[in-house]
Amino acid sequence: MPEALATKPRTAHSFVPKSTLRSRIRNASPRLVLGILLALTAVVVCFFLFFELKGNVGYILPRRAIKVAAMLLVAVAVGVSTLLFQTVTANRILTPSIMGFDSLYILIQTVLAFTLGAASVVAAPPTLQFGVEVVLMVVFSALLYRWMFTGATRSLHLLLLVGVILGSLFRGFSSLLQRLMEPSEFIILQDLFFASFNNVDPALLGVSAGIIAAVCAAVWRGRHTLDVLTLGREVAINVGVDHRRTVMLVLLGCSLLVAVSTALVGPVTFFGLLVVSLGYQLCRGFSHTWLLPIVVLIGAIALVGGQLVLEKVFGFGTALSVVIEFTGGILFLYLLLKGSLK
Repeated sequence: MPEALATKPRTAHSFVPKSTLRSRIRNASPRLVLGILLALTAVVVCFFLFFELKGNVGYILPRRAIKVAAMLLVAVAVGVSTLLFQTVTANRILTPSIMGFDSLYILIQTVLAFTLGAASVVAAPPTLQFGVEVVLMVVFSALLYRWMFTGATRSLHLLLLVGVILGSLFRGFSSLLQRLMEPSEFIILQDLFFASFNNVDPALLGVSAGIIAAVCAAVWRGRHTLDVLTLGREVAINVGVDHRRTVMLVLLGCSLLVAVSTALVGPVTFFGLLVVSLGYQLCRGFSHTWLLPIVVLIGAIALVGGQLVLEKVFGFGTALSVVIEFTGGILFLYLLLKGSLK
């Protein structure tokens, strides 16, 4: 009897299993998750803009605003393009970079530096560089998609395989040209291979925002069709969706978003995989009506918050893109080893 009195029964408030907490988070309403992410994004952006705002405010605040605008545009472009790419490929460990866009960007920079000189590439007008890079990447993707989807096979898996092979070819040719360059030229060129939000040209923000907004508006209008694509090719065809045409348009939209993002700040290979994977964990309904804004907000929090931590805590100890690529690469390996995601 005394032992029974000494042992107190556990109440519902004294112990909550971890599995219950995890299930509560996963089963949270998408509207609630979106509201929380929106509030966090606003807090992080305001903190980045106004924290320790001293000295010449008229100079510092516009520079911070340009940096934040660039990060928000990249979050939208990379997040939306990765989500769309995974939707049409039915694979959650793939990103648009598998098609060779990052390798093509590096090849363009290397060829220009090899023929014109790295100093000339750096000194060239940003609008000219931006236009050349976007046009070449979009034309490359359009020709590749048209060739693959108008042939006899029309295989999406073959398209991915060709993209991987072309990406390897671009990297190999870039490596060859880099070995033939002067060391001083290569050092200048190497800075262009990593994404940077510190030297974004303000003139490019308006053009990038217009292109990204146009693509995202078209994606939002077709969000219900994207939900149908997640059910598979056969189901989509049975309900009246022109699967080949829809996939072609989605891939072109992905190409345009990736091209704009890469030309604006540089390549970010695993960032899309990181934010989309978190988006799927927070939104269990898999509806693009909720997934699209959730993924974008997660990307904005990751970029702005990460840049804030690097600047205020680590004092620019490393580039944000390096941290993102390292974290995304670990996540990629985890998803491969886990084997639970197709």
